[in-house]
Amino acid sequence: MVQLRGGRGDPPPRGDRRRLRVGPPVNWYPTRVPPQAGRQVLVTGANAGLGFFTSARLARAGAHVILSGRSPERLAAAVAAIRGRMPRASVDTLVIDTSSLDSVRAGADRLLDRAPLDAVVLNAGMVHTPSERHESVDGHELALATNVLGHFALLAGVVPHLARGARVVTVGSLSTRLSTFRVDDLQLTGSYSAWRAYAQSKIAAASIAFELDRRLRRAATDAAEAVGAASVTPRVHSIVAHPGYSISGRTPRVPGVNQPPTADRFADALQAAWSQGKHRGAEAIVHAVTADDVEGGQFWGPQWMVKGP
Repeated sequence: MVQLRGGRGDPPPRGDRRRLRVGPPVNWYPTRVPPQAGRQVLVTGANAGLGFFTSARLARAGAHVILSGRSPERLAAAVAAIRGRMPRASVDTLVIDTSSLDSVRAGADRLLDRAPLDAVVLNAGMVHTPSERHESVDGHELALATNVLGHFALLAGVVPHLARGARVVTVGSLSTRLSTFRVDDLQLTGSYSAWRAYAQSKIAAASIAFELDRRLRRAATDAAEAVGAASVTPRVHSIVAHPGYSISGRTPRVPGVNQPPTADRFADALQAAWSQGKHRGAEAIVHAVTADDVEGGQFWGPQWMVKGP
């Protein structure tokens, strides 16, 4: 794993030390991000969690961020939260339900009317998969449809519209190291469990991301050979970034975006030794989008696997 370089954590909050604190310092921006003015970025699943904090940090750095999700109301709440801190933030929204291929195609068509994208963050997905097998409107196992097939269809529509040097960042998961992949049962019709559905979808998503990088490199090599050049840098770069073990209860409270009850915050605080907030988990994703030392085919994540810079 390539280790992400970052700054130190936030200082502890000041206040009444007699009170039990079950949340982290309220700071959305633990590390600095290179200036992003002029860049256009699409983030799927941007109304909460990792997608929200990724969007907020890129907007703060000057990028124009398109927040995508399936709920117009939740997207509006996310935009309001960002503009509450950054009134001049350049953000707008695009409704896409990645579990529906029709919704994905319609969203991709609308993106073609906008300026070329400099980065796409494929973050939307089901984490809390249902205990029983469900299917999408297209008849696919729901986690596979939401976490994999929708993003695959989105890429098919937008990759030709990406700017030169653009990055496609797929959000990975530690679950890829903890499960096998049943190639003969992609739809999990014979062996469904909530855990397997999530883990298998994340393995598939990461595999597609790495295969996309190989194909982009092959296309660049073919182009170089066609003109007799020594080498050509791929026009688009595909990267995987995972957030470690990032949980809501260790994430700053954001009205309309992240509001876990006190009991959940207390329970999550007990996991502090091996967990971090989603604002910290977003660091690996933001780094993959913005840092100069990132190349296609790399896998970025927290230094200590589950947490850290």
